[in-house]
Amino acid sequence: MIVARRLPAFLAALVAALLVVVSATALERGKDGWFHTGDGVRVKKIAFVSVNVYQVGHDMKELPSAKSKQAVIDADVTKRVVWKMMRDVDPEKIRNALTEGYAMNGFTDSARIGQFLGVLNRELKEGQFVVITYDADKKATTLQVQNGGSVTVPGADFMKATWSLWFGKIDQPSLGDSLISKI
Repeated sequence: MIVARRLPAFLAALVAALLVVVSATALERGKDGWFHTGDGVRVKKIAFVSVNVYQVGHDMKELPSAKSKQAVIDADVTKRVVWKMMRDVDPEKIRNALTEGYAMNGFTDSARIGQFLGVLNRELKEGQFVVITYDADKKATTLQVQNGGSVTVPGADFMKATWSLWFGKIDQPSLGDSLISKI
């Protein structure tokens, strides 16, 4: 009888404690208005050697409805991917790698891919930043190279194809997992 009377109070206390834990671990919007969803390192395997190519971070203005890589791809919200080069990379190598990524994910609009990647026309140097931003209001994806050029390509479909480079079919699936680890 005593247990039955105390059970509701115990359950209420347990629920309150769980809510505190959940809210303490929930991702909070930064002062800049972005949610930082995760970080990783892009690794390229060459024969038996793994080479770190760039550090990458991902941010969103609004969080996806579910914690999944596909939900991040599909989210028609303002978001960005930021790279910091960890080594010098020839522009042709980076363009080829990204072109292969688009193909692997079924996106074959060579005109828009070529336009987008055309700004990668000089060697990317160690420490240099590349920022790819999708503006949900304009439905356009912009690639900006630090100390280089920038280009904007329209279309939510192009954004989804571009975000698939990290969150879709990729030779390093754990990278996408790392980039949503904080959601």
